[in-house]
Amino acid sequence: MSEKYTDDVDWATAAEQSSEDDEAQEGNILAAEERSSEPAEHLAVHVVDDEDDVEGEDEDIDIDDPEADAIVNDALEIDEAAEAEAAAEVLTDALAEEEAEAAAQAAEEIAPYDGPDVNGEPDAPALDEEFVAEVSAVGDVVDAAEDATPDDPYEAFRAELRSLPGKWYVIHSYAGFERKVKANIEQRKNSLEVEEDIYQVEVPMEDVVEIKNGQRKMVNRVRIPGYVLVRMELNEDTWSVVRHTPGVTGFVGNAHNPTPLRFEEAFNMLKSLVQVTETAPVKGAAGKGASAPARSVITEVDFEIGETITIKEGSFAGLPGSISEIKPESGKLTVLVSLFERETPVELSFDQVTKQ
Repeated sequence: MSEKYTDDVDWATAAEQSSEDDEAQEGNILAAEERSSEPAEHLAVHVVDDEDDVEGEDEDIDIDDPEADAIVNDALEIDEAAEAEAAAEVLTDALAEEEAEAAAQAAEEIAPYDGPDVNGEPDAPALDEEFVAEVSAVGDVVDAAEDATPDDPYEAFRAELRSLPGKWYVIHSYAGFERKVKANIEQRKNSLEVEEDIYQVEVPMEDVVEIKNGQRKMVNRVRIPGYVLVRMELNEDTWSVVRHTPGVTGFVGNAHNPTPLRFEEAFNMLKSLVQVTETAPVKGAAGKGASAPARSVITEVDFEIGETITIKEGSFAGLPGSISEIKPESGKLTVLVSLFERETPVELSFDQVTKQ
């Protein structure tokens, strides 16, 4: 019977009515809300229980919490020592900057010092310009006197040689006949009337110290044996006169067109003709070692290294020795003398030894 009842119900019509009722109810609620103009706070209901004492309860609540306080204190803990040190550094830097600025400002304000000598010495009086000039002139004269040296005779000879006419030629001669050839040429140029073109004939000489048997002897000898220098104007006549002079074997260079010497070559061969004497050093130049130039003297020694000699003077007189070194410029020998079965070097002069 229940099944029949449920089957006879018109569910569609019921659903439509229910839907309409719901819409009417919702519309009524919305309309009521629109008509209400009172604020919400007036509609709120403040419910207070007269029997409950709220303020009293608040006073009785204990808010102290040791654990929470410890956490907060740890979070807010500050290293007081570090904070104090940082503050001190900031203060020190600030003071240093202020002092530097003050020092710079003070330095700019200081005026240059224009007072007397701080060492206590009085100011020197101003010197008269004329006096200063006179002193300077005297100093120049003194300096010139100190720097002055005798005239170099070689420079004078160089200038004279450069100004002479003609050119220098070299001729061969028999060794030992150089001076004879010179005399013959001078005689022939006069007899053959070519003296105007043959100006000068020279045989370069030099001073040599010969030491033989301990004896020193100054000897003047031909510097270049077998050669004679002639200054002349070269032509057929002068060439013939010189070439056919007895003792002459020919010209240096081309036999028929000889080559003259260059100036420096002629100067070096002829400068031994200059007479140079030693003089005392110039006053004021002693400290500088200035003195007149002197002609160099060649020493010719009659000794040989390894030669056995006999010492004739000095502490080792009578002893034999062997020459180990010869010093011609100083006139000394180094001789090895046997003493106590050992060879001892002894320095001796040439005249202290003799050949065996």
